[in-house]
Amino acid sequence: MSASTYELGRLHGGLRLDSLKEQSTSHSIYEMPVPARLVLPISQHVGSAARPIVGIGEQVLKGQRIAETGGTLGAPVHASSSGRVVAIEPWPVSRRYGDAAPCIVIECDGEDRSIEDADALPAYRDTAPEALLTKILQGGIVGLGGAVFPTAQKLAQALAGELQYLILNGVECEPYISCDDLLMRERARQVVGGAQILMHALSLDVAYLVVESDKPDAIRRLGEALAELEDNRLVLIQVPTVYPSGGEDQLVQLVTNREVPTGGLPSDVGCLVQNVATAAAIYDWIIGHEPLISRITTVTGDGIVRPMNVMARLGTTVAEVVAFAGGYTDRAELLIIGGPMTGKSMTTDRVPVVKATNCILALSEPPKQGRARACIRCGECAVVCPVRLLPQQLYWYACADDEAKMRLHGLTDCIECGCCDLVCPSHIRLTADFRKAKARIRELEDEKARADRARRRFEARSERLDKEQRARERQLLAQKETARRAGPDAIAEILRRKQKDEE
Repeated sequence: MSASTYELGRLHGGLRLDSLKEQSTSHSIYEMPVPARLVLPISQHVGSAARPIVGIGEQVLKGQRIAETGGTLGAPVHASSSGRVVAIEPWPVSRRYGDAAPCIVIECDGEDRSIEDADALPAYRDTAPEALLTKILQGGIVGLGGAVFPTAQKLAQALAGELQYLILNGVECEPYISCDDLLMRERARQVVGGAQILMHALSLDVAYLVVESDKPDAIRRLGEALAELEDNRLVLIQVPTVYPSGGEDQLVQLVTNREVPTGGLPSDVGCLVQNVATAAAIYDWIIGHEPLISRITTVTGDGIVRPMNVMARLGTTVAEVVAFAGGYTDRAELLIIGGPMTGKSMTTDRVPVVKATNCILALSEPPKQGRARACIRCGECAVVCPVRLLPQQLYWYACADDEAKMRLHGLTDCIECGCCDLVCPSHIRLTADFRKAKARIRELEDEKARADRARRRFEARSERLDKEQRARERQLLAQKETARRAGPDAIAEILRRKQKDEE
């Protein structure tokens, strides 16, 4: 089955956007030198933050685990190079507006010495899937397409259902970002090798490698890698270049013509989606014994002197990456981590590169957007919405803070792609309003959860106090009965003791 003959499903809505990728794809991936200092946040994934297991002054090696998973949903953090831990302190990170978070700071020694993988597996084909999942967890692997969901837990969660297909996501549809394109061009063997490892871990017989049609070099390199492997279980598929076809649910719709249910997961319709960079990271860990300590990052925009893709160690600051790319141009005004549609605006470039950092975008000016006016009910936002929502209705309910109506009309299904913003003739910032509304809903859910916990604690305390009171009353009755049988003097003694206790 070839990419040209595969029958695709239909994607609702979406937009054809200028890719703006040419400036960063004209060169091969540049390997950045190890910086003098690494700043490694202990939370680089969805779920609870990792727990530091090293102390200040301790010497560490490249690949050494320095923070362990802190709960059921998490991923460990590893040292990106050898050196000495000099601080464990808050540091600006690539959350929105560069808020601070706990980080482990390592002063590199320049030797880049690696730790030996004492738990290296034999050939992965001779390893039980359960052991392979445990090993993937130890490598700190997370989804590198942006969601940073811990990969081992995602695989385990998917195995709870009836899986049929593995889908490798090479659909890099957001403008400017080209790190996955360069990865597929230059490391296609690692991508398809990672797919084979995932198939073994999931006991699957079919995997689709999905790439946009505007990436001919990546398609050719992946095709060559597949031809070398002669593994008919892997199928290469081209899809149209439409934003946001790279979303998990949208990709499942395109490839399998199955619709992920509201509030559901691709595994609910027999699919598991993994980014191509995640597959390559799994290959590097299982075959090359290197945990997730670096990633390819696009450095681009008209605010960068030499746009490029770099392989950067996690913990390298954005300022150092930009300096490696020639620095900022005189026109640079806006710094974004991620793409122009879904990225986060930064007020500082001291933030480190983390597992989620797929793009560093410097622009001369913010995207042009006119003054917001009243909604004219044109319906264009509903036409382009890939999730089939009614953004104009959601907008009114968001303005009214009507949580029930927002839920009823599917606000939680919004993927915040920004398509509705681009087509709105009234220039209403719909995505920002929806993001705030979703945050408000999460806040209300947290308040409800706190209230429920307080209610349960109160009820448990009341039940305990009632039980103790009933026990005391039973004890007093027993004492009175005993005293009655013993005579008046004993009763007087009991009453005296009770009065003394109450005083």
